Amino acid sequence: MKTLTVRLPGRDYEILIAPGLLCRAGELCRRALPCAGRIGIVTDSNVAPLYAVRLTEQLEQSGFQAGVVTVPAGERSKSLSMLEYVCDRLLSLGLTRTDAVAALGGGVVGDLAGFAAAALLRGIDLVQIPTTLLAQVDSSVGGKVAVNLKAGKNLAGTFWQPRLVLTDPDLLCTLDDRTFADGMAEVIKYGCISRRALFEALEQAPSRAAVADHIQDILYACCDSKRRLVECDEYDTGARMALNFGHTLGHAYELAGRYESCTHGQAVAAGMCLAARLGEALGVTPEGLSSRIACLVRAFGLPDAISCSMSDYAAAIGLDKKGTGDSITLILLSALGAAVPTKLEKRALLRLLEGMTT
Repeated sequence: MKTLTVRLPGRDYEILIAPGLLCRAGELCRRALPCAGRIGIVTDSNVAPLYAVRLTEQLEQSGFQAGVVTVPAGERSKSLSMLEYVCDRLLSLGLTRTDAVAALGGGVVGDLAGFAAAALLRGIDLVQIPTTLLAQVDSSVGGKVAVNLKAGKNLAGTFWQPRLVLTDPDLLCTLDDRTFADGMAEVIKYGCISRRALFEALEQAPSRAAVADHIQDILYACCDSKRRLVECDEYDTGARMALNFGHTLGHAYELAGRYESCTHGQAVAAGMCLAARLGEALGVTPEGLSSRIACLVRAFGLPDAISCSMSDYAAAIGLDKKGTGDSITLILLSALGAAVPTKLEKRALLRLLEGMTT
């Protein structure tokens, strides 16, 4: 088992990475949650038939009363109405402030269950059990939980750190190639911003099979990078913003498609490619790096560009949480494996985008 500890004042928690962890979930949750009597499992309609019964059995063997709340799979479940539904269902299971929520699923479930745990009874404990590559390398760690609003992505949310993250790479075996590729966008992101050796290894063997051969090391490397950033900047006001490489522009693609025409991973992949091109145009990013990134994302079945109107770019940039007044902080690359926040006037950024995408 590979273990990482996220060290925050009074709120340390472990990220455990090992095959077969789902079959040890009961004992590991009991160790992290000694006072809890009930756990509400939040999952989705894709994951529930695969793993909900197994997790319920493991928790009950360790003395928990466990109940399952299932939401429809997909980005549409990240909504205020679904948050209300989940909270109501968790209360119907009898959860109290000493109990806990377990998020069993991908990024949507992790966000939704995490926000419910943060809001319910003014905050109850949370365990993240990510089942997708994207969630295992990124969204299950760090405590950002949110739902979408009509105006944009992740605009209603908070920070609520889990008490435990159980990452079982065996759960990735049931992913289709498109969902696996979604997660690879975040893996490539970590290579771009902090793990040059990871990026170069992916370039040498850009396939799902090659990634699977080294999956524990990849999960550990990505989670370790995020752990370091979260520890020094929990609330995303400084160094942690590097994790948003590709996301500001990616959110424009998601908004343009109303969260249906492209996945989060596809949007991030295209966003990273355009951010690298912007960096080159501004003299921040070394020439040729955008081509390497584009080549790698295409090798994993991800797009290097997505059509987007200037009005959608403007909307996403205007709503971006890294913006202040008339400026926005865009994450660019100063080298492969090194991210740098770059402050730009929003109007100047839109002019650059218009010149590069028309």
